[in-house]
Amino acid sequence: MNAAKEGDKVRVHYTGRLENGDVFDDSRDREPLEFTIGEGKIIPGFEEAVKGMSPGDTSTETIPCKKAYGERREDLVVSLERSELPDDIDPDIGQPLQMEQNDGSRLNVIVTDRDESTITLDANHPLAGRDLEFQIELVEIA
Repeated sequence: MNAAKEGDKVRVHYTGRLENGDVFDDSRDREPLEFTIGEGKIIPGFEEAVKGMSPGDTSTETIPCKKAYGERREDLVVSLERSELPDDIDPDIGQPLQMEQNDGSRLNVIVTDRDESTITLDANHPLAGRDLEFQIELVEIA
C-alpha cells in the first residue's frame, strides 16, 4: 500500500483531545477531513503525523503547542476603553467579535473580561499554548 507523502490529498478521521483527556473535536460524526499534505491549511504537527501512514492505519500522536496553534502570546491580549466600541455593542465575556485592523483585515477575538469602562479582548487561538493529542485514522489517499 502507498504511504501518504507531501502533495498527496488525504482523507482522515480524527479525535482531538486536550492534556486532561477532554475531547475538543471529533470527525467521526461527519465526513472525514480532507486536505493536501504540505499546503499548510492545517496545523503542521497534524500534517507530519499523517505522513507515512497508509489507508486503514491508525495512530495516536501528541502534538506540542509549537506545532499546533503556537504558544499563547500576551501581546495578542488588549484592553480597550468601552468608548472605542460602537454604541450598539455591549459584549459578554466569552463572546466572539471581529476587529478591523489598520490594513483593513479582520481579526477574530474573544471577550475575556469587562467592567464599566474597559473591555479585554484576546486574539489568541483558543487552543494556543496547549499540547494536543490526536487519534488519527487515514481513510484514503485520493
